[in-house]
Amino acid sequence: MAFAELASMVERASRRTHWTRAMARRLYELPFADLMFEAQTVHRRHFDPNRVQMSRLLSIKTGGCPEDCGYCSQSARTPGEKLKASKLMEVERVIEEARKAKEGGATRYCMGAAWRSPKDRDMDMVVAMVEGVKGLGMETCMTLGMLSPEQALRLKDAGLDYYNHNLDTSERYYSEIITTRTFADRLETLDNVRSAGMKVCAGGILGMGETADDRVDMLVTLANLDEAPESVPINMLIPIPGTQLENAEPIDPLDFVRVIALARIMMPESHVRLSAGRTEMSDELQAMCFLAGANSIFVGETLLTADNPGEDHDGALFRRLGIEPEPRDGA
Repeated sequence: MAFAELASMVERASRRTHWTRAMARRLYELPFADLMFEAQTVHRRHFDPNRVQMSRLLSIKTGGCPEDCGYCSQSARTPGEKLKASKLMEVERVIEEARKAKEGGATRYCMGAAWRSPKDRDMDMVVAMVEGVKGLGMETCMTLGMLSPEQALRLKDAGLDYYNHNLDTSERYYSEIITTRTFADRLETLDNVRSAGMKVCAGGILGMGETADDRVDMLVTLANLDEAPESVPINMLIPIPGTQLENAEPIDPLDFVRVIALARIMMPESHVRLSAGRTEMSDELQAMCFLAGANSIFVGETLLTADNPGEDHDGALFRRLGIEPEPRDGA
């Protein structure tokens, strides 16, 4: 493909409001250097390429989830030794952890609970957590499973900025990973979140045995929502012993970078988060992901129940790359 034709194609693509698999797959299969160049070009139109958003994630209720997600150690259906279920964390402890995260440079605080969906009896405490973290001047995000329209509105009224609910993979491959809820259930929750007026955080997991078409289709679904998610986490599977996917073959690192680049081109105004799996990524691979358009990470040594690079390591990598944390609200 001639360079002028490539530039024209990506320019048209970045203005698209509806994507097809064929168009997205054509970009995904570009020569690697061309794909990286175009992703970086799109990225620079919308973001400072040398700033990355710092988020912190806290598990406010761990283990005992009734879902059967094949990648998750928190499922009560995981065979063998199970992660011990905990009660919902006390509100004051959550706020104190958020205060520490802010002091460490995080601007967004994410709270996750291992539920199929929150029960009404838990909503008062969840709302108090949102209000308390919001009072610290941080962006707030929660992931609590499926939400009803009424629950979404209540979280919005409490000041919740973002709600995370990942698609995980393509509609075609979804039932190979999860059987206790459907792909349509996922989309319904995203619709409830958007209808309530909150921002959407939705992405997926790579390395679960999916094909390249599955990866592309997942991004097509996200980009073709009425509004693309403002935050798109791209996770590399952490194969956890005892889970269905403990022996999954790792994704090729360059294929992972291709997905980051494609997400950047298809959703040019979204934060693309380099999420779970960073402990298994070399500094060089993470640098390529930032070059491809990733501009958000989770900081801290734990990501829900999995390891995450420590803040010292992230700080050293950022200094080597000349990257600075993105201020609150992207200022």
